Amino acid sequence: MAKLNDEALQQALADLPGWTISEAKLHREYRFADFVMAFGFMATAAIAIEKMNHHPEWSNVYNRVTVDLTTHDAGGVSVKDLELARLLDSIAAKLS
Repeated sequence: MAKLNDEALQQALADLPGWTISEAKLHREYRFADFVMAFGFMATAAIAIEKMNHHPEWSNVYNRVTVDLTTHDAGGVSVKDLELARLLDSIAAKLS
């Protein structure tokens, strides 16, 4: 898996509203109605994430879930991270 170059990464961000680059990682913060919804998002996503075998760096504080994506083997953001970002957005949209 290859790291995306800056141009490819900027193009990808145009199709991923809410996502930014922070500390060389794809970054997003999701906000939900409450803790149960935030935790439900993480639990639902965990099953799909495990199937992908590509795990996020994420944390939860009350109604917020902060996500950072990078492909360590590639040394930065790769296509795998874009796929995971789209999956997370899809799950979050269903819970909103």
